Amino acid sequence: MNISLESVPMGETGLQVSEISFGTWRFGRETDAGNLEIDREQAFDLLDTYEAAGGRFIDTADMYGEGKSERWIGQWLQERDREDFVIASKIYFPSREEPNGGGLNRKHLRRQIDLILDRLGTSYLDVLYTHRWDDATPAREFMRTLDGFVREGKVNYLGASTLRPNAWKLTKANELARQYGWEPFTVTQPRYNLVDREIEGEYMEMCHESGLGIVPWSPLAQGFLTGKYERDGELPADSTASDTDGWEGRYLTEENFQTLDVVQTVADEVGASPAQIAIAYQLHHPDITAPIIGARKTEQLTENLRAATVELSGEQFERLEQAAAGPFDELL
Repeated sequence: MNISLESVPMGETGLQVSEISFGTWRFGRETDAGNLEIDREQAFDLLDTYEAAGGRFIDTADMYGEGKSERWIGQWLQERDREDFVIASKIYFPSREEPNGGGLNRKHLRRQIDLILDRLGTSYLDVLYTHRWDDATPAREFMRTLDGFVREGKVNYLGASTLRPNAWKLTKANELARQYGWEPFTVTQPRYNLVDREIEGEYMEMCHESGLGIVPWSPLAQGFLTGKYERDGELPADSTASDTDGWEGRYLTEENFQTLDVVQTVADEVGASPAQIAIAYQLHHPDITAPIIGARKTEQLTENLRAATVELSGEQFERLEQAAAGPFDELL
């Protein structure tokens, strides 16, 4: 494979993680036809491929595949040394139909953390993210509960996922943590890529100033930055992202295609694919810890992991950085 992922620091925690994280949101996910998008055998093959490239940073959530993702990761880990891997999961979405069956209330959090650890077959999580912000539960309440998980040894670090672009909510939670001597959020997981850039500015600056790691999801903009979509062309038969409500209106815009033109130009210059350039941009970004990539096939995963071998010059990085702002004819 000739890929050897490097380790990078996760913010100012001291924890070292792989420069590319592997996301398992497709594990056990049912399609509209009632089939599994990735079954257990495929999941193991993908995890093997990631491990062979030196990958040790695995991302999941309690609601992925209704728990199958965590369960399969746990079974895969049984043949390995748990201490070699950094495992992150997320908590928030409803797990049962009753008033306290979701959110960040203490009852739900305490029930779910034990279920997460049981499915993963481990005594602790390296990172626990709140999957969403819960306006129904005061930040003081869930930060106190999450701090308890750290004190009990069930969780090492706390993260906040998908708070874009509400930097003030994350700041508020961490101020409460400092006030009461609780564990703060030390890593964030927003959406970020070359066309979804809403965290640039205040949110990213807050993370930089506070020493928070940024582990972005969707570095390929749900497949748009792979280059397989064309202006006014038919959608590829293997497209799954395009099934998402509003996907075409969000991504298939002229502005985004002009950004993609810049990505393709840089890809041609260095002999890489557009997907590899989109990921390499994040690997070269000083404020990004590790982008999360996923795949349905091992060949696709290997191609995306090769982004770690792509070298961008300062001038190429700057062109990508400016791609969304234009003028595009000067960036090609």
